[in-house]
Amino acid sequence: MPCKICKEKPVMQLPNSNIKLCKSCFVKYFERKALRTIRKYKLISRKDHVVTAVSGGKDSLSLLHFLNKLASKKIDFKLSALLIDEGIKDYRDGTIEAAKKFCKKNNIKLNIASYKEVTRKTLDGIKKQFPDTIACSMCGVLRRYILNKKSRELKADKLATGHNLDDEAQSIIMNQFRHNIALSARLGPITGVKKDPRFIPRIKPFYFLTEKEVATYAFLNNLMDKFKECTYCTESNRFVVRDMLNDMEAKYPGTKHSIVASFIEILPLLKEKFKDQEIKSCRICKEPCSSEICNACTIMQKIKTEA
Repeated sequence: MPCKICKEKPVMQLPNSNIKLCKSCFVKYFERKALRTIRKYKLISRKDHVVTAVSGGKDSLSLLHFLNKLASKKIDFKLSALLIDEGIKDYRDGTIEAAKKFCKKNNIKLNIASYKEVTRKTLDGIKKQFPDTIACSMCGVLRRYILNKKSRELKADKLATGHNLDDEAQSIIMNQFRHNIALSARLGPITGVKKDPRFIPRIKPFYFLTEKEVATYAFLNNLMDKFKECTYCTESNRFVVRDMLNDMEAKYPGTKHSIVASFIEILPLLKEKFKDQEIKSCRICKEPCSSEICNACTIMQKIKTEA
């Protein structure tokens, strides 16, 4: 069956449909869908400074590639990139080089921060110190902490991430399993419940695009290198949920879309419910948090005292 639009040879069948598209038509479809998300949810405004969280993997490089095209042709905004080096041997080094190469080629300012700068240890070192602690639980806290802090230092208006529909469906289900509805209230195409100058709003232009679509976009734009998962991914609950949802999707196509579509309908109610939740300042670092001491400082204190 030829491309639905131009009758050329197809490269991709769209999820949950019989529509097949050729390379050119798929790229147009993908970029138009991401642009509709940006416009509908007002993710980017004219003259914004958008800092893109980049790892050097397919999702973040696809986002950076798309936003760079957008900044040149559609919306007048400043674009830069921020990479967090966790310090994971035989995993992060290669993606850092990929990010450097891409940013140099496209004249995008790349800023690099690391766990070692903040904690004096790499993630490998922290895991070695606490072998029984799930690496992803510490990594997620530290990564979010550094991304927000560095984005604010860079005077960003928005922090763009490469999260896609699969990622969001996983987060929604994980929060349900953990009875953490307050955390779900912060999800959506633009994160957060209420504005606070200490928080840089996070935007997800690929929110309604599947992981398969993002991977195809990366491949067609020569952004995909050898895929390599994080060394510690098997410890994470997220990957258990990912496999569960992939199995459900294979048996019942449209499952992930339905999860996210249903969630979007109730999201305004969740944001209203938690809009008066107090945002405190960490007693140690002064960063915004929900308790007296933020989770990042709790981890850093533990690293220091138990070294």
